[in-house]
Amino acid sequence: MYETDPRIVLTLDAGGTNLVFSAMASDREIVAPVHFPSCPDDLDRMLATLVEGFETVQRQLPASPDAISFAFPGPADYANGIIGDLPNFPSFRGGVALGPYLERRFGIPVFINNDGNLFAYGEAISGALPEVNALLEAGGSTKRYRNLLGVTLGTGFGAGAVIDGKLLTGDNGCGGDVWVFRNKRHDGMICEESVSIRAIRRTYAELSGDRDGRLTPKDIFDIAEGLRPGDADAARESFRRFGEVAGDVISQALTIIDGIVVLGGGLTGARKYFMPALLQEMRGSIGTFAGESFPRLQMRAYDLDSPDEAAAFVREKTIQVPIPGTSERTGYDHARQTAVVCSKLGASRAIALGAYAYAIAQLDGPRGTAGLRHR
Repeated sequence: MYETDPRIVLTLDAGGTNLVFSAMASDREIVAPVHFPSCPDDLDRMLATLVEGFETVQRQLPASPDAISFAFPGPADYANGIIGDLPNFPSFRGGVALGPYLERRFGIPVFINNDGNLFAYGEAISGALPEVNALLEAGGSTKRYRNLLGVTLGTGFGAGAVIDGKLLTGDNGCGGDVWVFRNKRHDGMICEESVSIRAIRRTYAELSGDRDGRLTPKDIFDIAEGLRPGDADAARESFRRFGEVAGDVISQALTIIDGIVVLGGGLTGARKYFMPALLQEMRGSIGTFAGESFPRLQMRAYDLDSPDEAAAFVREKTIQVPIPGTSERTGYDHARQTAVVCSKLGASRAIALGAYAYAIAQLDGPRGTAGLRHR
């Protein structure tokens, strides 16, 4: 979408251990990333490191940057650039006006959001959404999609939603959040306790009795594959339960958003073990006290990473129905359907593209034309 836009945006991949600074223009990275250690316990050092990182990148640029845009963990007042109480950034407790601070230091707009939102936006602008629509067009289907639920599967259970090309931020900066949905398998628990890296490790330990705290999800995947000693059945069941809860939450969110679903993050590498349970939830049924049964979703879910299902998804399903009292007919899109697909961009690139596109969109909108937001 912004492949020919020359404007430059400084970016940051912020973590509790490392900070990776870069810059993008025309939908691509234009400098070598700069790495600095994070300083989560010392606010003054952290702020100084952020300034030094952006300044180091700025010195490599062919022209002055137009904005800064990056993902930062929440809770936060993203609209005003204020970061709240973060468990892995204790020096931010009480609220830190990070956006206004950086705007005053660099004299350009600063946009901060969470990684789930920017992942979804990147996939909607440059990833899964245009890919799905191109696939439909190539297959001769007249169907097109405008809405997307982006889900990240990794350290936590992140998500974001794009509705008709616009990022759903919400009135409180919580739009699209799913990690606090109820957990289908554990009453009173958040769903992230079953859909995260820690969930895979905990479930495998419980089922296998193996309390080796050093096992990673990749280790547990290798056990499931028979490539590493361990309880293969427990490993596969760990991923199945992960997929079950993820599918339950995605089904609830999709009922509101009604678009396609794209999955990203490191745990998507284990899709062969969790995807069947995820799709089973989406394709399940739900009933009433009167004994009626309905599909869990009003639309059929297709796995676009399956060639057979992708072919069925793109097949034209519009039929012609008569217009009463005339000899004319009109198209009837009677087949409700959604697609689930794993990111081809990868979560990191999708987030970077989302951060860039979000900044450009804001610069072109009311906030951009009004100058800096924090004066």
